[in-house]
Amino acid sequence: MNKTIRVYVDEPFIERPRHIIQFPSVHHATKKVIIIGAGPAGLFAALSLIEKGIQPIILERGKAVRERRRDLARLNKEGIVNTDSNYCFGEGGAGTYSDGKLYTRSTKRGDVNRILQLFVQFGADEKILYQAHPHIGTNKLPHIITAMRQQIIDAGGACYFEQRVVDFLIEHNQIKGVLTANNAVWKADAVILATGHSARDIFHLFFQKKIGIEAKPFALGVRVEHPQALIDAIQYHCPISNGHVAESNRDLHLPPAAYSLVEQVNGRGVFSFCMCPGGIIAPAATSPNELVVNGWSPSKRNNPFANSGMVVQVGLKDAAHWLLQHENWYREQQVALSIPSKVIPPEQHPLALLYFQQWAEQLAFTAGGGHFVAPAQRLIDFTNNKMSSSLPDCSYIPGLQSVDLKGVLPDFIHQSLQQGFKNFGKKMKGYLTNEAVVVATESRTSSPVRIPRNSHTLQHPQIQYLYPCGEGAGYAGGIVSAAIDGELVAAAIAQRYV
Repeated sequence: MNKTIRVYVDEPFIERPRHIIQFPSVHHATKKVIIIGAGPAGLFAALSLIEKGIQPIILERGKAVRERRRDLARLNKEGIVNTDSNYCFGEGGAGTYSDGKLYTRSTKRGDVNRILQLFVQFGADEKILYQAHPHIGTNKLPHIITAMRQQIIDAGGACYFEQRVVDFLIEHNQIKGVLTANNAVWKADAVILATGHSARDIFHLFFQKKIGIEAKPFALGVRVEHPQALIDAIQYHCPISNGHVAESNRDLHLPPAAYSLVEQVNGRGVFSFCMCPGGIIAPAATSPNELVVNGWSPSKRNNPFANSGMVVQVGLKDAAHWLLQHENWYREQQVALSIPSKVIPPEQHPLALLYFQQWAEQLAFTAGGGHFVAPAQRLIDFTNNKMSSSLPDCSYIPGLQSVDLKGVLPDFIHQSLQQGFKNFGKKMKGYLTNEAVVVATESRTSSPVRIPRNSHTLQHPQIQYLYPCGEGAGYAGGIVSAAIDGELVAAAIAQRYV
């Protein structure tokens, strides 16, 4: 790895001027593009289209970023979920209220530095330009997202909220526009589909209209939460006495410690996901009677707990085998979509992994007893199949219910996690402890469906001028990679018109 370092010795530091991207006016643009979804893929696609002289029209099913807070508060405190405005849906997408991590491995797909520079231009701390694992923080992202939206509007683009798309307007295999739930018709020259990994209704729409989609492997598991002081002690080698960590052992100049863990268990990957130092576990469900947990951190990462997803790889064969064991439930899902009486074998069904995900979430909701109370177990008890007589303090606001998670998680998930935790305990002495709590279910790691697209034009192979984009379509795995994919799609569209 080559590095260029500028060193100043006994001389003043000269700050290099930062390039500010100027956005032209597209008020009178002749070409218009509808962008479905105001997450990072949609927002960065809009900014990129403006640079190229094309007018973007963003349609977001949820509410503006600040208005989302009321719905999140209601979900946390009252156990009531707004199916269009929650931790996954609304301006800024799932990343806005789930941490704002900017680390990505997608360095060959696009200009990561440009994405980070744009975040700084709209209000992010310049530290993200040089940190190894840049992170904005859930508390700071809303004003950054708001500034992006304002720039889009000032330049002549448009952004409309509470506009859930319910149908595509297609003529002669070309998309002409979309229909929203309020019966409004929106027409444009092209449509970018950037709906995120949780827009199941969009996947259902594709399936019902016989537009090609594919089952995509993903990962499913739990959230595990430790006291942050314990993770600090393990990672920074602070002293531990009687299994407990003395307070304030971490040097004040050191950040709250993080970790990244991965194991192969019986040929399956078991790994940490979206680790949140000084973080909070949040309810990320998008439907009633389904329980999903996720994690986030504020910018200072100064909460007393550290949480991480701990998940297991799930493939089509896994889901198909499991759905065959629950045939009646599987048949009900297809009837709900007005599918003919002949049930599609799960190994041939493009929504099989989505159904598997949905069932796991419903099982967790039932086990918790409702109101998004989460089923949970102390960590050592989890590995030993022992019911926890009590649970430790936890950051999850709706609350926990002590449950034997063996009856909540699919067998292969549960067994893989048990062995994975034991192995992680050997790698990180002190990690395997009953001071930690396992919370089910972490299931929205990525999209369980891929929407295909032509590798050159980036259009759907069946429908001209329809551009699947971002994490929901299966082409990204986080904020930065989604933003990059949004820019790639915008460039493909501009190539047609400019």
